[in-house]
Parts: sequence; C-alpha cells; structure tokens
Amino acid sequence: MLALLVRSVVIGLVTAALLLVAVPDLRSGVLSELSFIESDDQDTAELVSFSYAVKRASPAVVNIYTRNYTGNDKLELNTQGLGSGVLMSAKGYIVTNYHVVAEADQVIVALQDGRIFTAQMVGKDQRTDLAVLKIQAENLPVIPVNQNYQPTVGDTVLAIGNPYNLGQTTTYGIISATGRTGMSFYGRQDFLQTDAAINRGNSGGALVNSRGELVGINTASFQQATDLETYGISFAIPYRLTAKIMNKLIADGRVIRGYIGIDGRDVNPVMARLLDAEQQRGVMVAGLDKNGPAEKAGIQPQDLIIQINDKPVRGARGAMDMVTDTRPGSTLNITLIRDGETLTLPVKVGDERQQR
Repeated sequence: MLALLVRSVVIGLVTAALLLVAVPDLRSGVLSELSFIESDDQDTAELVSFSYAVKRASPAVVNIYTRNYTGNDKLELNTQGLGSGVLMSAKGYIVTNYHVVAEADQVIVALQDGRIFTAQMVGKDQRTDLAVLKIQAENLPVIPVNQNYQPTVGDTVLAIGNPYNLGQTTTYGIISATGRTGMSFYGRQDFLQTDAAINRGNSGGALVNSRGELVGINTASFQQATDLETYGISFAIPYRLTAKIMNKLIADGRVIRGYIGIDGRDVNPVMARLLDAEQQRGVMVAGLDKNGPAEKAGIQPQDLIIQINDKPVRGARGAMDMVTDTRPGSTLNITLIRDGETLTLPVKVGDERQQR
C-alpha cells in the first residue's frame, strides 16, 4: 500500500515537470500568480488613514469632570457634568462648553498623559456656550491652529472627546453646512454643522481637520434640541468665534457686548422698493427698545440702516456683530435712509448686560 502511494506521488511530480518543460506559458502563469499574491497587500491598495491628524490634536483634548457640593456627597465625583475641553495655550487656558461647567462647584481636568488638575474658572458666556478654564502646569500639549483655514462644506473633520466617559474617542465625518444661525438652544451665533458623531461627553471637545488643526468646539447634537430621532446632525462653534470669546473672557472675565436696542430685518430688493430706496442692502429697523440708545438718538421704525461708522451694512447679522464688538460708552455713527433722505445719527453704545 505504501509503495503504491509513493509511486503515485512520483508519477505526479514527473508529469508536472514534463508539462512545465513542454509548455513554457504555464511557468509564466504560475510565476505571475505567485507574484500577484506576494504583492497584493503592499501595492494594489493605498491605506487611507487620519492617524497623523489624531496624533497632532488628541493630546490637547482633555476630559472634564465636575463636583457639586450638595447634601452629604461633597466629595463625590459627579459625572453628570462630564465633558471635554481643548488646551488652547501653553499657559494652561482650556476652552470648553458653558453647559459643561455652568453649575459646577469644582472642575477636574484630566490630561491624556495621566495628569489630573483642579481647574480655575476664568469666565463663561452663555450666549455662545463657551467657557474658559485655567490649570497650573508645564509642558502642556496645545491644539494646532491655522489662521488661514476657512471651513468649507465637504471638508473632512474628526470629532475628538470623551463620550459617556468611555475614554478619548475619535469620530469621523464632513462639514455638512456652515453659518447655521437661530439655533434655539444657544442663541444667534453661527454654527458649523457636521455628521461626525457628537455624544454626551464630547461637548467641549475638538473638531479638527485632516491636518489635526482646530476647526471648532463640539457643542451639541440636534437630538438635544428636539424630540426627533435624528442622526448625523451635530454642531460646533467655529474656531474664530471661539478665539474671540476666549480672549474677551481672559481679559474681562465676561464678554462685554455693545447694545443700541434695535430689532433689525435684512433688506431685499422688494423691501428697498417699498421704502423708496435705491440701496439694495442694509437693515430695516423693525422695532426699538423703549428709551434704548437708538431711540434716544432719534432712530425710528422703518429706517433703513446702510452704514455704521462708514462701513457698509450687508445684513442684520453683520450689523449686530459691529454693535456687539463695540465697547459700551463709545459712539457709533449710523447712516440711514428715511423717506428717501440720507441721515447720519450718532448713537452712544450701551452695555447689553445692563439690559437683562
């Protein structure tokens, strides 16, 4: 039996050798097949990875926990205040969301290298849902930023944070829209919309591009604002707005906003014709706060505002930014059209906080 098996193997090998000698094409086919198998993993597909971006950005994203001193649980770590934050400066300044730390009696910051600190509250701003913390530490990793980067719909973005206290997690998506305004849960500032997953605990974390540069601060998913079951709709506060608010909070402890007491509406060509104005852009005064700075200066409903301090007004959003960025006590020269005539009225800017 063994002799028969050996004989069959020998016959098979000899037959295969004769075929390879007699038909050279078989040899090239076998070799090419073997070559394909060897190179398949290395050459036929390019590996797509965002590990470079994650390595650059993730060390600067911290975990945030809060303690609330209530009852007998004064030392209990309250993970209901779970969130994330972003190290913006080597001096230890951290940006996070207002709603993460608004009610906290104590804020604990955990870095990715294992260091843990108690953070000092520098300032917070409910309107933009931003807050600034500070820790005393050295050799801090700082989030990369690019002042020239402009978020564009379709850009790849990564959301980095600590969802549900699972540990640092990165999710992937694109910028779905820019300039989202009128979100009822935080006010009128512009948001970036993304389909990268942002869950509880991600709030205050970093939204970065494929180079690991800060695009915005993760703030909310649409589910938090409605009872609808929605997916892939999350929001982030743009980096430029974040930096502006952070600098104001560091300088003053709060955001000081100018106020003149006007309810404005964007003007379109139809409205301009009704107002007998050749100007196609501006802000129509729809209402005035009683005894507010604008009313005291003589501005009236139906006036068409076209310039503020000789700068053209393109819409209500731009006009509001010009006013809020002006220090209270300053004077704005507002140029408007009334009954076809152009007027310029000086308006003394008030403090928005005093009107609440």
